[in-house]
Amino acid sequence: MESCGLHCLKLHHLSVILGDSLILKDINLHVHCGELTVIIGKNGAGKSTLLKSILGEINHTGKVTFTGHDGAEVENIKIGYVPQSLSVDSGTPATVYDMLAPLVSKYPIFLPRRAKTVSRLRSHLSEFNAAHLLDKKLGQLSGGELQRVLLAAATLPKPDLLLLDEPVSGVDQSGLQIFYKILDKLKNSSDMVILIVSHDLDFVRRYADNVILLNRGLEVCGPPDKVFNSTEFLKAFAKY
Repeated sequence: MESCGLHCLKLHHLSVILGDSLILKDINLHVHCGELTVIIGKNGAGKSTLLKSILGEINHTGKVTFTGHDGAEVENIKIGYVPQSLSVDSGTPATVYDMLAPLVSKYPIFLPRRAKTVSRLRSHLSEFNAAHLLDKKLGQLSGGELQRVLLAAATLPKPDLLLLDEPVSGVDQSGLQIFYKILDKLKNSSDMVILIVSHDLDFVRRYADNVILLNRGLEVCGPPDKVFNSTEFLKAFAKY
């Protein structure tokens, strides 16, 4: 594979075997920065397993590499990760500030707040339509609010690679639209590699630059129109 000229994620013959089951088979991918690449597939296709393999949480064969602007392989890259959901007890006293402050300062959060830290966090949260949530308790956030805060946390500091695993599961329609517009803006304002698992095919058609149809192996990959019009897609999503 040739370098894309900026930085990118490459998977070389990645396979995952758990017990006697082949979960992923010989995945080869080149995911570019500055684009929104979305992984789709039926339940059990290996979508979350692929993200966890990239994160190094699951043993795999093959190789995961990240290349820099000069095309050379880069180690110790910064990775941001947004999970499907985060279980937070409704009675937890921790606030959004308490969660984010340790990401930008080693100053103990139990001491009086520093104006500089508060200002920095409000400014960052404003990019995610969440500045007003800084003092809100985590357990009092709606599903959409929590996912926006998690996205803000995943990009603080700015990562080289941003991975999102079905990040809007359980979020209402209003929250969905806000989250998707933020993702689109983030893509257009940065050169990070963004890879997201999604089951929302309308979102994929509207916002994705590239789509990966996965079914343990890589079925088809390319722009939304190419993937959605493929026989592999029609077979996997016959009712869509």
